[in-house]
Amino acid sequence: MLRDKYANEIDALLARFPQKKSAVLHLMHLAQNEYGYMSDAAMREVADILDLDPTHVLSLAGFYSLFYEEPTGRYVLEICNDLACALRGADEFVEMASRKLDIPVEGTTNDGMFTLKTVMCLGACDRAPMLQCNLKFYENLDEAKFEGLLADLRARAAAGGAEPSVVERIIDYTNED
Repeated sequence: MLRDKYANEIDALLARFPQKKSAVLHLMHLAQNEYGYMSDAAMREVADILDLDPTHVLSLAGFYSLFYEEPTGRYVLEICNDLACALRGADEFVEMASRKLDIPVEGTTNDGMFTLKTVMCLGACDRAPMLQCNLKFYENLDEAKFEGLLADLRARAAAGGAEPSVVERIIDYTNED
């Protein structure tokens, strides 16, 4: 399905790399955006496009925290809770976020809007508690800022979203000279 729907974009992407397999992460993002997560079928599809063994794609999906092997919400809230962030209140922040969303860590809200995850080191230790939401950082968070973020994300979703999707970013990349 990816090949049919994004044939021009995939061809342009593959033309940018001397070896097809170098486009694997881009195609994985494309697949995840299309299917909502990196299902076994999505991993096989990416592998087929690139003439790779599907276990190679599977290993990348397991290694990189931005690829999800289970369905997620529209917005994935990844809170860093390693030691440096924990010393700045990350653990309490995770508990508060879980309570506000009424889901456990690794859970998704009933409306499919939010998934809550913890991750190790997002590189903003001095600005914790912080989270990454769909590749964007939100730093120096507290309960009020978190509630504001949730309200803003819900409003964006209701308005159709204003940020470019991963697919739009990949397409833009393929069109660069």
